[in-house]
Amino acid sequence: MQAFIYRCSNRPDMYIYLAEEDNFENVPKEIFVTLGIVEFAMELEITPETKLAREDTATVLKNLEEKGFHIQLPGDESIEEIMARIAAGKAS
Repeated sequence: MQAFIYRCSNRPDMYIYLAEEDNFENVPKEIFVTLGIVEFAMELEITPETKLAREDTATVLKNLEEKGFHIQLPGDESIEEIMARIAAGKAS
């Protein structure tokens, strides 16, 4: 699967992978605004055999196929944790 990878200015080592170049429509607005300025970094063919330095290849492929995007976060924070924090902030 072809992936288009963008650097996010708000956090070092944060990247967003897209299934379609420049197509951020599937990224929830609440998440998109936390990315800062996104800058194209590279295009990469990802297969189940691809070794990624910081991400689980199967998870990246699943997210790209099901959601149209995958976010690589610095450290061990997951996108689910970020979304829960955003939801909790809205509920308050």
